[in-house]
Amino acid sequence: MVYGSLPIRDSEPILPNWWRTTDKAVVSCVLLLLGVGLLLGLAASPPLAHRNGLEPFHYVQRQAVFAVLALAVMIPVSMASPKTVRRFGVMGFLITFAAIALLPFLGTDFGKGSVRWYSLGFFALQPSEFLKPCLIVVSAWLISAVQEVDGPPGRLFSFLITSLVVALLALQPDFGQACLVFFGWGVMYYVAGAPFTLLVIMAGSVVAIGVVAYNGSEHFARRIDGFLSTDVDPNTQLGYATDAIREGGFFGVGVGEGSVKWSLPDAHTDFIIAVAAEEYGLVLVIFVIVLYLVATVGTLMRLVRERDLFIRLAGTGLVCTFGIQAFINMAVAVRLLPAKGMTLPFVSYGGSSLIASGFALGMLLALTRLRPQGEIGDILSRGGN
Repeated sequence: MVYGSLPIRDSEPILPNWWRTTDKAVVSCVLLLLGVGLLLGLAASPPLAHRNGLEPFHYVQRQAVFAVLALAVMIPVSMASPKTVRRFGVMGFLITFAAIALLPFLGTDFGKGSVRWYSLGFFALQPSEFLKPCLIVVSAWLISAVQEVDGPPGRLFSFLITSLVVALLALQPDFGQACLVFFGWGVMYYVAGAPFTLLVIMAGSVVAIGVVAYNGSEHFARRIDGFLSTDVDPNTQLGYATDAIREGGFFGVGVGEGSVKWSLPDAHTDFIIAVAAEEYGLVLVIFVIVLYLVATVGTLMRLVRERDLFIRLAGTGLVCTFGIQAFINMAVAVRLLPAKGMTLPFVSYGGSSLIASGFALGMLLALTRLRPQGEIGDILSRGGN
C-alpha cells in the first residue's frame, strides 16, 4: 500500500535501485540548497571569524563538514523501508526526549537567554532539531494505529505526547520550535480527518497560550513588542536585516560588498537570507524560495496518491514542517513575523540544523520512494472491472 507503480528488478544493486526509486527533485533541491548555504557562508561567516580571532573561512570549512555529514545521514536513511523509518523515529524520540528533559540540568544557553544546547566542546548539540522529525514519525504511527482492529486511542496519545514536548520547549524558552512542533502535529491530525471546528479551537488555544507567554516571559514579550512597533530600531537585528534587503534591490550590491554581515550577530544563521538579499539581490532569494516550493509541493503531490496512512501522515508532517520552517525564517527577515531564532534548512550555518535536516529529509525520501505496488487508482479500476 504505497505510492507509485514500479516493476521489481531482481538482484539490482542498492545505489542504482535507490536512484531509480527516490524523489530526484527533492535530492536535487537539497544539493542546491547546500551549495547556496556554502556560497552565503563565504560571505557571512568571515566577520564572525574575525571577531572570534579565527581564520577567515573557519566557519565555512565547518559548514562544509556539516553538509557532508548531513548527506552521509540523509542518503543511508533514505534507503530504509517505512518500517525501519518508524523504528528510527521511535528510538530517536526516546533519546531526544530524554535529552530535552535534561537540558535544564546539563544544558547551556551560550549567553542567548534560552537553554537549548549541550556544549560538547567541538560541537554544540541542539536536541530539539532532532526531536522534531522523530516526534512527527511517532505521532503519525500513533494516529494511523487507530484504524487497526482494537487499536489504541492513538490520536489522544499523540496529542498528549506532543503537548508534553511543547511544554518542555516553552520552558527553555523556545516558543518558535514549540509552535513548529505543534504545527506539524496539527497538519497530520487534519490530514487524518480531524473536524475543522476542533482545529479552530486548537488555534484559539495557541493564541491564549501566546497571551500567557507574553505576560509571563520578558524574552517573549520583548520580541513581540519589537515586531508590533511601528518604528524599526535601526540598531536591532530586524533593523539591520530590513536595511540590507532594501539595499540589495534586484541584483544585489555585489559579492563581498555587503555590510549587514558586519552588524548582525546571527547573519550566518537566523538572518542568512538578509545576506543573500543584500549581496545577490532578489534573484537569489527567489531561487531559494523556488527550491523550497519544488521540494514541498512536489512531495505533497506524491503523498496525495499514497494509500498507506502512516506514510501519508508522516510524509505530510515532515515536508510541511520543513517548508514552514523555511517560510518562518524568511518571513522574520522581512518582518512578517516576530524574531524566532529559527534556521533556514540546509542554508544556515549550524551542525545540529544541517544534520537534523538531513535526517528528516532522509526519512521523507524513504517514505516517498517508488515501491512495487500500484496506486490507489489502479486498485479501484480493477475492482470496478
